[in-house]
Amino acid sequence: MEDRMLRLRAAANTALSRYEPLALVVAPLLTLLLARSLHALFRSVREKGIKAAVLGLLIASVKSIPGVSWYIESEKKKVVEKLQSGSKSKRDSWRTELPNIGLGKATIQELEDARNKDIAWQGKCSGTVYIGGSDSDDHFALINEAHAMFSHTNPLHQDVFQSVARYEAEVVAMTAALLGSREQASGGQICGNMTSGGTESILLAVKTTRDYMRTKKGITNPEMIIPGSAHSAYDKAARYFNIKLWRVPVNKDYVADVKGIRRCINGNTILIVGSAPGFPHGVIDPIEELGDLASRYGVCLHVDLCLGGFVLPFARKLGYPIPPFDFSVKGVTSISTDVHKYGLGPKGTSVVLYRNREIRKCQFVAVTEWSGGLYVSPTMAGSRPGGLIAGAWAAMMSLGLNGYLENTRQMMEVSKKIQKGIEEIPGLFIIGQPQMTVVAFGSNDVDIFEVNDMMTSKGWHLNALQKPNSIHICVTLQHLHVVEDFLRDLRESVKMVKENPGPISGGLAPLYGTAGKMPDRGIVQDLLVEFMDSSC
Repeated sequence: MEDRMLRLRAAANTALSRYEPLALVVAPLLTLLLARSLHALFRSVREKGIKAAVLGLLIASVKSIPGVSWYIESEKKKVVEKLQSGSKSKRDSWRTELPNIGLGKATIQELEDARNKDIAWQGKCSGTVYIGGSDSDDHFALINEAHAMFSHTNPLHQDVFQSVARYEAEVVAMTAALLGSREQASGGQICGNMTSGGTESILLAVKTTRDYMRTKKGITNPEMIIPGSAHSAYDKAARYFNIKLWRVPVNKDYVADVKGIRRCINGNTILIVGSAPGFPHGVIDPIEELGDLASRYGVCLHVDLCLGGFVLPFARKLGYPIPPFDFSVKGVTSISTDVHKYGLGPKGTSVVLYRNREIRKCQFVAVTEWSGGLYVSPTMAGSRPGGLIAGAWAAMMSLGLNGYLENTRQMMEVSKKIQKGIEEIPGLFIIGQPQMTVVAFGSNDVDIFEVNDMMTSKGWHLNALQKPNSIHICVTLQHLHVVEDFLRDLRESVKMVKENPGPISGGLAPLYGTAGKMPDRGIVQDLLVEFMDSSC
């Protein structure tokens, strides 16, 4: 054996003696560099596709040309300044220090003065404010009074504020009952907690799933798969919790492409996602099919009901053809739903639900080695506002099943009227088949973002969408009596853009249009970050 090794060594030395020593050192390094480059290229192609990967390589090459990066940065600065459109001047008057002498009750007058300068939102905003009437009307007054009564409380200290702990448990239980906890198929173990909003509910569901699947299947390089229409909170969760995110384009009906999602499932997949409905187009993903997929491959399924949780159960009772969407569907492991939207609770109230306590335990954080004592917390926040929990409880109790049924009936009818009215406007078309209270529309005849700018000039605040370019209105109780006003202004806006195409002064259509066509999404991302950094 030793002789064989000596002969092999001698043969290797003889073969390599023909090369320069420097070449023998450099060649492996170059080979390693080439291998790493090819690995990065193959990974980029796998994640982005051939077209996007090649385009990214070309853009990176162009950016390396002297002067190009400087030019891009200067142009980004101009765009950010345009996006701010005068907000810097407003910030000049903002306080940066405490007053030398406290204002006392005069503080309330300052608050009132500032509030009166806000944009008029009554009946003019897509979503945003879900309660009907003005902020001094009955339901507003009710939740404000409830909040004030418990504004000093904190469920972290549940031994002290036992009432708030009870209210949270009851809000969770009542919400779960709406979403299938009483159905035999749910397993009878539905549980959850209140959070600060839909994003925190989604973040918690993703974090909990990651830890649960690590414990159950030993997955240490987790991946999740979402439809292209899924909320951006999943992108945030992926970055926060170091999870690989696959975003699968929706199908021709603008719902989750089940076959496309199935193709992305592998041994590291922990979670797939569906929405009921999706925020952009108001259509419901095929939750039953996604549930079958999750069950077959042993992965978790989260359903985003942040918009639909307090509408779909009642729309179904009213006879609307609503497909299955809750814990009655096999395979659904978690659900998020917002009380502060159609639940008509105070802003900052949402619920995250799990199929059983085994999964939910992975949401909690327990600390045993802190000098401050033993610590355990159910959600991301330690201290939480008991006033908001009380306000959510008060909202649900005051409305009851009859209140939510009536609200849903009115909003569904208004949504259908708006959809029909839009369909009758020449040049506009509806995106997908809206199944709830979100109506999205686009145009092949006019620049839809210019139409949006025109509507903004008339006082409306709609949501601009992309892929495809479109806008939507999320119908709330605020819109019950403004349907004809909305359709009239929309008809006039389309007509004006047809007759006078081109951006209006101060409008954002050029920015939206440019962003949509820009191949380098990194630049768009940088613009958003720069804008946010200069706005807060």
